[in-house]
Amino acid sequence: MTAASATLDSRAAWVVATAALVILSIAYGAPLLAAVALKPIAAEFGTARAAVAAAPSFAFVGAAFGGIAAGWLTGWLGIRRIVLFGAVMLAAGLVLSASGGLFQLYAGHGVLMGLFGTSCMFSPIMTYVSRWFDRSRGAAVAMISSGQSLAGAFWPIVFQAGITEFGWRRTMLVFGLFVGATIPVLAAIFLRPPPQPLSSKAGGGQDPKAGAPVLGLSPNLAMIILSVAIFCCCVPMAMPSQHIVAFCGDLGFASQIGAAMLSVLLGSAFVARQFWGWVADRIGGLQTLLWSSIAQATALSGFLLTKDEAGLFVVSAAFGLGFSGLLPAYVIAIREYYPVKEANWRVPTIYFAGFLGMAAGGWGAGALYDHFGYYLPAFAVGIGFNIVNLVILLALVFRQRDKRLRAAMA
Repeated sequence: MTAASATLDSRAAWVVATAALVILSIAYGAPLLAAVALKPIAAEFGTARAAVAAAPSFAFVGAAFGGIAAGWLTGWLGIRRIVLFGAVMLAAGLVLSASGGLFQLYAGHGVLMGLFGTSCMFSPIMTYVSRWFDRSRGAAVAMISSGQSLAGAFWPIVFQAGITEFGWRRTMLVFGLFVGATIPVLAAIFLRPPPQPLSSKAGGGQDPKAGAPVLGLSPNLAMIILSVAIFCCCVPMAMPSQHIVAFCGDLGFASQIGAAMLSVLLGSAFVARQFWGWVADRIGGLQTLLWSSIAQATALSGFLLTKDEAGLFVVSAAFGLGFSGLLPAYVIAIREYYPVKEANWRVPTIYFAGFLGMAAGGWGAGALYDHFGYYLPAFAVGIGFNIVNLVILLALVFRQRDKRLRAAMA
């Protein structure tokens, strides 16, 4: 048995994956704080909700641009240094955001938290952990991508209590100090170089060759199509996640109910991601994307149909179940159809489009609310983007099945 085969999918690999999950669970609390405090920040600044909703959107845009560079630098400098730098930037961004007005909020989120902070977390860590696994890659990637959901299940309730008791500025400052104290320690202890990869299952036991066609398309054309798909699925994904607390407030529910609903949404996503990881290990990333997108579109329609508190808790849980399979499945698809050596830049490139979609969805929902005075038009637009995503994924799945049929007949 080689060293690589002894290490891949081993106990050490799962220890690394667990540490990565904890790091992402802490890091992804940072942009959630502004979402939980959307109404009090807008009230204090005397501005529209879209202006405040733009702050976490700027964080996504910054992460989109910075993620490509961070992915490339990870291959050169190693994951530990990249995550250490990102943690310091996240902490600095939270401190800056809490220190002033709208400009400081934008600079803290967009530049420090996004361009230099979050960019060093999600895409590099997802790619890094995927290199520790072969047989259980889907389950492992799904688990660590659940850091965002775990953050959403835990932090909104903590943030809401802090905002109520101490105000949003002090809560943001304290959390920034917490981020700066915990993530560097975890990165220094647990993040070490990944093992050498085994052959990929995607290409009949061989790692896909550089430049080889992907589903009958050129590799870069397939990447462009996948990038459009992830943009279209992330626009609706961001809408309830960033606006459900404010949406509940408009319906007359207490802010604690809105925070609890956000926790249910992202908590169900955390649990469901383990299911989607199991699915991806059996049917592959592309078909997992299709089924998860169908579930997301169905659940998003529920926000148009009910204003009942109990009903909205059910819809929120269903939405978390739906969207939770999407982001990790894109990583699985990239690893299935592209060489492992290209993962450091292809995964961040795909997430570049996804982060832009989240930014557009979060800001766009606020802008549509400011124009119409209620959220239903925003949810309707989100469903439209989801339908476009479904059309693209259906086309790719049909090409995948046609390729397999031709291979079976050859």
